[in-house]
Amino acid sequence: MALTTSTVKKGGYSSGDVAAQYIYRNTSTDVKVDTESNISTTLTVSNIVPSSKTIATLKYPNYGSGKLEFQYFHPHASLAAAVGLNQAPPVDFSVTLGTPTFALGAEAGYETTSGKLTKYTAGVTVTKPDSCASVILGDKGDTIKASYIHYFDQLKKSAAVGEITRRFSTNENTFTVGGSYAVDSLTLVKMKLNNHGTLGAVLQHEVIRKSLVTISSEFDTKALDKTPRFGVSLALKP
Repeated sequence: MALTTSTVKKGGYSSGDVAAQYIYRNTSTDVKVDTESNISTTLTVSNIVPSSKTIATLKYPNYGSGKLEFQYFHPHASLAAAVGLNQAPPVDFSVTLGTPTFALGAEAGYETTSGKLTKYTAGVTVTKPDSCASVILGDKGDTIKASYIHYFDQLKKSAAVGEITRRFSTNENTFTVGGSYAVDSLTLVKMKLNNHGTLGAVLQHEVIRKSLVTISSEFDTKALDKTPRFGVSLALKP
């Protein structure tokens, strides 16, 4: 059993939600209610087929956004397929192949009404004990993203990361640098800054075992007159 609550404030507008999770044997149920009276329910059943998960998601009042998903896991491969629960259901498919040090994957989305691909993405990653590098081609081939992260401790709590994103349609480049630092065994600080002047910071503290308080903020360093965004979340687990 787990209970999570979060609140976000942007300018004069505040929003929040409360989520609960219940796990019994190979079945878990998640229910989330937000301040706009939206209700989301997710039912997950493991091992209907060995090494698989079946996930059903329903939302109220937007019934048309529900979907049914099937996932299969193998030591060196995984695949997933999802179909929307409406009259013209979209279909999503993804596959991943690899080892603990090298992996590649792809995903695609298909719209049954128009008969067209709505998305396709491909990526590759190389992982070492103290670092990880990846390249992702997304947005139907319009965006390429390369990132690198280096860990400074065995628990992988303190790290430095760099990311470069290029969008071909607009000829725009985005450079982002960031890092995380473990203040102590219970407190973690994360920061990131991109070349557009957007600065984000996160402070996470484990108040009791497995229960976390997270405070986050983001603001534009090139427009300090704008109201920054703040968020607070509380996750409680027994």
